[in-house]
Amino acid sequence: MPPARPRLLYVTDLAYPARGRRYGDEDVQLTARLRDSFDLALCHPRDAAALMDAFDAVVVRNSGPVLEYPEAWDDFRERALAAGTRVYNPLTGRGDMAGKQYLLDLSAAGEPVIPTADRVEDLHRLPAADRYVVKPKQGADSIGLRVVPPGRLPALVDGTVLAQPRVDFVHEVSFCFVDHDFQYALYAPDPRQRWDLRPYEPSCEDLAFARRFVDWNTLAHGIQRVDACRTPEGELLLVELEDLNPYLSLDALDDTARDSFVRALTRSLHPFLTAAS
Repeated sequence: MPPARPRLLYVTDLAYPARGRRYGDEDVQLTARLRDSFDLALCHPRDAAALMDAFDAVVVRNSGPVLEYPEAWDDFRERALAAGTRVYNPLTGRGDMAGKQYLLDLSAAGEPVIPTADRVEDLHRLPAADRYVVKPKQGADSIGLRVVPPGRLPALVDGTVLAQPRVDFVHEVSFCFVDHDFQYALYAPDPRQRWDLRPYEPSCEDLAFARRFVDWNTLAHGIQRVDACRTPEGELLLVELEDLNPYLSLDALDDTARDSFVRALTRSLHPFLTAAS
């Protein structure tokens, strides 16, 4: 008999109505490729806790914002940690996986992020702006995001939301990593069309910017997407460090880049499955 292949439970919400993205298409295509190396089954995030014991690892992919199913996610997370279940990405991420606190921490440390505050007494640290963005600390996918004038900030910043100046930027750019290895970058030439993405050739300085946040996150395995905006002065500022279920925009890549990503993901998963717990 041939040796048994690793069994993956691939968590996705194929029907989630993501704006400008097709979760289902991306996950159907990616799992079709991963089946060359793994035995694999897809499930909705609400079913992951009940099914995970039958698999060697759980791969959390385009599962949608956990705000849509907080009780199910908390149950899955607690049970997976208690049982030592291999979850990819590992549940120790310090980026969006743990909420938006990292933006406050990095801002206070003087890192190149959009200046961020969550308390009235810290609003003076934000640069003056005509408009400010206010979003929940546990937010995702722009849920609950508001743009307000300066006078409204004191009444809104109560410790549960983040306040940032609304930054004028030339474009947004995303850097995708598997483990600590850079895979590709994509950018949105039109700031009004976040998900109209084109391939981007990063400079050495761009990659150094992205790597500092991947290194800061200390995940040995997993997929991370570093989202940044470029100011008119040419500076990159971190917008988001997505380390839970980053959409990959594989449809924006050519065949060569897409194949390279799949190979990198497969190479990452094999040692992850055999590493000591």
